[in-house]
Amino acid sequence: MAAGDTKLRSIAWAGDELLLLSYSQTEELPFGFTGDLIEVYRVMIVSVDSKKKPETIFLNKRGIANATFGSYGVRKVDGKWTGYYGGILFKQEGSGTYKFDHGRPALMAVDLERNEPKIASYPASEGAYRDWVVGPDGEIAAQLDFYDRDGSWRIENSKGNTIAKGQKPDGRISLISLGTDGTTAIYSTSDEEGGARHFYEVALTGGEPKEILEGKNATAISYNSMTGLMDGYYRESGLPVFFAKEDQMAAQKIWGSFGSGGTNMVDWSDDVSKVIVRRSGEGVAGDWYIVEIPTSGLLKLGSERPDLPADMIGEIRTVDYTAADGLEMDGILTLPPARDAKNLPLVVLPHGGPHSHDSAVFDWWAQAFASRGYAVFQPNFRGSTDQDVTFMRAGYGEWGRKMQTDISDGVAELVKQGIVNPDRACIMGASYGGYAALAGVTIEQGKYKCAVSVGGVSNLDTLYRTGYIEMSGRSKLTQKRLLEELGPRESLKTYSPEEQASKADAPVLLIHGLDDTVVPFEHSKRMADALKNAGKPYKLVELKSEDHWLSRAETRNQMLKEAIAFVEKYNPAN
Repeated sequence: MAAGDTKLRSIAWAGDELLLLSYSQTEELPFGFTGDLIEVYRVMIVSVDSKKKPETIFLNKRGIANATFGSYGVRKVDGKWTGYYGGILFKQEGSGTYKFDHGRPALMAVDLERNEPKIASYPASEGAYRDWVVGPDGEIAAQLDFYDRDGSWRIENSKGNTIAKGQKPDGRISLISLGTDGTTAIYSTSDEEGGARHFYEVALTGGEPKEILEGKNATAISYNSMTGLMDGYYRESGLPVFFAKEDQMAAQKIWGSFGSGGTNMVDWSDDVSKVIVRRSGEGVAGDWYIVEIPTSGLLKLGSERPDLPADMIGEIRTVDYTAADGLEMDGILTLPPARDAKNLPLVVLPHGGPHSHDSAVFDWWAQAFASRGYAVFQPNFRGSTDQDVTFMRAGYGEWGRKMQTDISDGVAELVKQGIVNPDRACIMGASYGGYAALAGVTIEQGKYKCAVSVGGVSNLDTLYRTGYIEMSGRSKLTQKRLLEELGPRESLKTYSPEEQASKADAPVLLIHGLDDTVVPFEHSKRMADALKNAGKPYKLVELKSEDHWLSRAETRNQMLKEAIAFVEKYNPAN
């Protein structure tokens, strides 16, 4: 089955006969909605029996929107595979017609063989958010309700009895899974100050919640997607830790064979006897394997870039450095093949998010520039997620401030080591990285010969208004989070590249998808207008039918060709 231009997001199985394909597409919203575009997610049911036509969940079902809003697992109920998805119910009017009522999803149980949905749980009340955990038997085992008006929350069991409650005005409360034996529920909260995450277990029959995984450096819970039962956890390194001894031994066997760096356990059988593994990093552009643990069998499934030989992949290093205020951090340095690591031209490539991070793995943006003779530096500035939560939260309120100078401090370290030439540097990024690129030549000056922003934020006040007013409907919780993230509203213009366009001291390339629903195209259009009015050199490239994530091959290539040509023009590698 050819996927073509379908934006495929994930693949899952329901038994051995049905494949579930999650995909998305950008669609226009009708008049009356606060936004113009929405990225709509759907799930297609594909039978291994080629005589059966694929069907899309909720398609042509009266009274329910043709889209899914969250996935809550797959269970075998009374011998039938049932998928649990969030669905938007319409309000029925006279003569059998329906109209949009509100956007709070209900939990729908879908008979996957017949593609027939039924309501498993109704939506939350107005001003509330609802989440569910579905038990192995297909019944709702636990339900979380969070109330935006005062930050109160409660978790109920299947009988509607409250088993845990509290108040989190910042909204940092999550219902995750069931415990290891199905008699408890697992949830987490995060500290408002310091940001540490705490995991709790509470009996479904009620009782005092108990904190678990203390001192384990746990960042997330691992659970079985077919049962909802907790089976382990993830640490800051990203490696799973299984509770079952034999499962942990299987995982350790993989790390012993491959080494943990750049190795991901993508999926595994229930007994962890067969594991799909992906490798990426030094000399490896993305290879996939099936590992059979009992026999140590290894089957290579394929390579993401089979035509790219290992000697064309640049060396990847981790560079440790210290910011001006003493905060320790690191960055990823990709070096050009067959060139000495001395006095090199540089492309600085800050990541998006900003709560994300770069690792020492194959990065197609970085390697594309390295192949042209550039060193590429990807700094994990404060706000990144490669350290603890405190480091991540250190980025709050630091857009254009310390998060920006962290990038410059990393470049200074490379200069100190003699690896790069500070007079031959450009900066490029996407999303938040696009903001950092624009800030690098407007809020900062004298550091870069050019800047490339791909789907980047240009105006913090616009970002604030879009998130607070348009997307959340003036949610006080969203307002608090945005101001915590961006900084005080009275300073947003000061740290907005659009407002500082007259200070731009290097040419700017703006690349933006017209279907971007995360950072609307308006950001690049207004930045282009501001640069034009200020008489500054710039170029604006529109990516037709492209979203925030560069999901289409054609426009990915278009972006890369435009960016490389621009950097080579203003900062030649030779």
